[in-house]
Amino acid sequence: MNPRTFVVDGGTSGLGLEVARLLAADHRVVIIGNVPAEVSQARDELGCDGIVCDVSQPDQVRDTLAEVTVRYGPIDGLAHCAAMWAGGALEDLAPEMVRRAIEVNVLGTTILLRETLIRMREQGYGNIVYVSALATDVPRPGIPLYRATKSFGTSLVESLAEAQGTNSIKVMEIHPGPMHTRLQERVGADFLDTVFALPEQVAAEVVRLLLLTADDLYVSGQRVLRADGRW
Repeated sequence: MNPRTFVVDGGTSGLGLEVARLLAADHRVVIIGNVPAEVSQARDELGCDGIVCDVSQPDQVRDTLAEVTVRYGPIDGLAHCAAMWAGGALEDLAPEMVRRAIEVNVLGTTILLRETLIRMREQGYGNIVYVSALATDVPRPGIPLYRATKSFGTSLVESLAEAQGTNSIKVMEIHPGPMHTRLQERVGADFLDTVFALPEQVAAEVVRLLLLTADDLYVSGQRVLRADGRW
């Protein structure tokens, strides 16, 4: 297998860390996150590269992707695993939290996918996997803002997938249910189902999609995994 270059947003913990771990064995992996200490720790643990980047800042995203290509060449795939949790009744959320959740989950997703697609269009190939959430399909009380911001990402990805018109650039998404991750710890036990998938199980599916070649079955636009743990 020829090594390829992958960027994993949110690769410092949870699902993103497991995706990066699986890829790092055979490929060039660059994890990105907005906390320097976490990026450094994950980079040392996995033996891969890492760059500090706030995806809600267009200049940082452009500079980060440019740096990846300078170091390793064209980007073969992006796993967008990062998200900001914003739980609680809308009227109880501080305006600062509302703004930041939208900056990360909406603006950040838009900027990261835009800049990645520009590069993939120029090179003529590449795979993008967006980690959505089962919550976008099944409303749950107590998470109106989180669900709304993740629903934006799902809508964006589905529209982008339809717009590609080529098997060489695939835009895909998965809809996992609750998992034992750092985000889940912030959510609390009330939102953890009695049956659930493990991060490493979902990571294997993300990696499978990232490794699809231009000649593989056209799956862009399909919700390839709508998982609540009941595989």
